[in-house]
Amino acid sequence: MGSHDENSRHERWAALRHAIIGPLLAAPPKHGELAPELRRLSQKTWQHPVTGEPVRFGVSTLERWLSKARRSDNPMQVLRRRVRRDAGTRPSMTPGLCSALRGLYRDHCSWSAQLLRDNLVVVAEEQKLDSAPSGSTVRRWLNEHGLRRQPRRRRRDTEAAEQARKRFEQREVRSYEMEHVDALWHTDFHDGSRNVLTRGGRWLTPQLIALLDDCSRVCAHAQWYLDETAQTLVHSSGQGFMKRGLPRAMMYDRGAAMRAEEFTAGLADLSITPMPTLAYSPEQNAKCEVWWAAVEGRLMPMLEGVKELTLELLNDATAAWVEGDYNRAFHSEIGTTPLQRFLQGPDVGRPCPSAAELRQAFRCDAWRTQRHSDQTITVLGRRFEVPNRLRQLRRLRIRYARWDLSTVDAVDPRDRTLVLATLYPLDKAKNAEGLRRRLTRLDDDSDVGSEPTQTQPSAVAPLLRKLMADYAATGLPPAYLADHRGGGAADVMEKRETEDEEIER
Repeated sequence: MGSHDENSRHERWAALRHAIIGPLLAAPPKHGELAPELRRLSQKTWQHPVTGEPVRFGVSTLERWLSKARRSDNPMQVLRRRVRRDAGTRPSMTPGLCSALRGLYRDHCSWSAQLLRDNLVVVAEEQKLDSAPSGSTVRRWLNEHGLRRQPRRRRRDTEAAEQARKRFEQREVRSYEMEHVDALWHTDFHDGSRNVLTRGGRWLTPQLIALLDDCSRVCAHAQWYLDETAQTLVHSSGQGFMKRGLPRAMMYDRGAAMRAEEFTAGLADLSITPMPTLAYSPEQNAKCEVWWAAVEGRLMPMLEGVKELTLELLNDATAAWVEGDYNRAFHSEIGTTPLQRFLQGPDVGRPCPSAAELRQAFRCDAWRTQRHSDQTITVLGRRFEVPNRLRQLRRLRIRYARWDLSTVDAVDPRDRTLVLATLYPLDKAKNAEGLRRRLTRLDDDSDVGSEPTQTQPSAVAPLLRKLMADYAATGLPPAYLADHRGGGAADVMEKRETEDEEIER
């Protein structure tokens, strides 16, 4: 029995005793009349304060109660049952048994108190400890030490799971709330409780993604999808930003969609601080869990009459319910409606950029080497043409979304938000027509004809001409001697050729 039950039982006993002897305190009997009055009270039947059964009290008991009440200014306090001196000590739970029970709970926190006690009996026999106490004693000891039964979960022998377990054992869990609107948003996916019928005639489980403001509880946007991917997350987040503005931070779990590079890069470009929850700690994003309960408890029951529920109808109903009912309904936690608090509370949000800027923000960042033979790069097996004005770059920094390869942006290597050019997929069929653009000058990027072509050199190179002049200016003697035999080697060869021609004639 808990401490609350103990206090209530003592209070009921004190109330009963005071009700019995209270008239004697209000109107004290005259001399010689007290004994007959006590005998009269002892013959009356009273209701037991705990069991409710009829009960009687002896004269000596009534006399003891009256004596205590007369000596005190607060009769109700002295008429309470005295607390045992050994209350809460659990002498049967020796240190050895406590240590063994803690070890059992640490390894099997999902066991019931009775199952822990039964295994404690065996452990006590094996380790030669004192006899294990009763199951009620073990249950009280567990409750006093906060060792409550945990729901059975799939065991994960990972480092993150071990850290989460230690954190729950060593740190308290507290609810929190931001003081400013748009200071923190929550987002998460939720499996729908009903399947939807697709146009292809298949029944699929829809996924609901919602964006909730922490301070006001306003639902910025909620939409159902047929998958849980980064594309749907980016698509829904962009709509929420355009409706309610940009938040300062966003909290989400560590799902694959949330860890996608497109999503994390988009948050960085929009100056939104990412706040992923700790592993195995869903209570950090509990506001989303509470909102799912509202969806399943209020929205979905109103669709029970729809037998062939489609995704379009589900989204139409959700949008109407969010804006017309949830955001305008009184919220007991904040004492007003979410929409009213969103409009009146201090706001730290920012204006949302255009849809094109949002689309450019949520993209992967990568580097690619340009093929100078045909001025193309390859992204996920698809080739893209590089404009002529970027042909001098060996490596390009690009940004792209894996679900949309219709275009790729070439960005500044020092600032990925500055787009240099938009690259389009290579059209080989169009290139087969043989039409080619003229190359532009790289100095001023103006189309003034083709680049200067290389010509034949007509004189000694400038460096060699300077070296020859410097060597001649040193005044050193010649580094070689010319051959002056008959005018030199060239003249001798010319003379021999002339003689050969005369012989032939």
